[in-house]
Amino acid sequence: MKYFYGVLVNTLIANVTSSFLWFALTFWIYLETKSVMATAIVGGSYMLLVAIFSLVFGLIVDRNKKKNVMVLSSAITLGMYVLAGLLYMAFPKSDLTNWQSIIFWLFGMTILLGGVVENMRNIALSTTVTLLVPKDRHDKANGLVGSVQGVAFLVTSVFSGLSIGLLGMGWTLIIANVLTAISLFHLLFFVPIPEKQIVHDPEVDSKKLDVKGSLKAIRAVPGLFALILFSTFNNFMGGAYMALMDPYGLTLFSVEMWGIVLGVTSTGFIIGGLVVAKKGLGKNPLRTLLFINVAVGILGLTFTIREWWLLYVVGMLVFMCLMPAAEAAEQTVIQRVVPFQRQGRVFGFAQSIEAAASPITAFLIGPIAQFWLIPYMKSDAGKAQFGWLLGDGDARGMALVFVVVGLITTAAALLAFKSWSYRHLTAFYAKS
Repeated sequence: MKYFYGVLVNTLIANVTSSFLWFALTFWIYLETKSVMATAIVGGSYMLLVAIFSLVFGLIVDRNKKKNVMVLSSAITLGMYVLAGLLYMAFPKSDLTNWQSIIFWLFGMTILLGGVVENMRNIALSTTVTLLVPKDRHDKANGLVGSVQGVAFLVTSVFSGLSIGLLGMGWTLIIANVLTAISLFHLLFFVPIPEKQIVHDPEVDSKKLDVKGSLKAIRAVPGLFALILFSTFNNFMGGAYMALMDPYGLTLFSVEMWGIVLGVTSTGFIIGGLVVAKKGLGKNPLRTLLFINVAVGILGLTFTIREWWLLYVVGMLVFMCLMPAAEAAEQTVIQRVVPFQRQGRVFGFAQSIEAAASPITAFLIGPIAQFWLIPYMKSDAGKAQFGWLLGDGDARGMALVFVVVGLITTAAALLAFKSWSYRHLTAFYAKS
């Protein structure tokens, strides 16, 4: 376990860096462009790149020692962030802040690529739970991973807003580069991951992208593909949150205060992760996952029905308390039922198709909210039709999206309880 704790500490440093710059970029883009579409496209592009590269990342994880994978990921991330800093210095602000300019997208995509490569490290982290932690403690170890991510979210959400508001993007890039370099140095010299040899899969041709092997491992477990599809559906719904969460918050708060709000509510990640680390997920993590989705759906129906900052903040806090348990549930099931030598590819495959759903929603929701729902809900007709439900305010168009998404999520989770896949995957997990 001491080796696992060392990996967690280094993961904290790395996650602080990537989250810090990602939040800062999102805040900076919205403040400079005032465009919901721009933030939606950037967020959707991030998830699209994750979807494209995760299959490759999973293959790299399975065919290399886990520490080497993490070092490679950190080195590439550092290179991308250094390049972003050079671009920021090389071009005038008028080009960097014009979201219809190629320079704007070149700068943004460079930062996004650095964050995307970080996902290779996260896939490797999921397999180190299997490598270093006893099987009966996997759920609790996954809870600790959630808490570490929560700490990173807490620190960076506060300081990203303050950094953009008080220091600007230039100093923010310098801070991100320094933190990334520290993470890489710490990983190289102070984080051992004992792995005597790579566990090869004899059925795999090492020269090919092993989608077939990933699918074979998934099909070998009754109901596992349905679990991944359900998580994909959740990400499809979550794309709406990704596109609108920050614009909605920045409607209610200044950028500095919004960063502090995100920091306060992100304690939910820590609380939820610690509860899982202490109590586990019960005998049936899959059932726990579905109950969580019912709760998330009900939350979506309620936390923006009025433009009250306290209602929104409390709703976000509850949402973030639930997320570590949902993530830990899926990871625990896969770690239990999939052989170790294929876990990287299965995690990569799952991340790929799950991530592919979010940009579809984000690319749809951004333009729909920008050009239809927001203007409609500000009109007399919109207020007359939905005012009884959503009240008055500047962000009622975005609130309508949250309500619709919450309704669909609740219905889907309740139907999943009755499915063949739920019953058979539950039985297979118990036998494993």
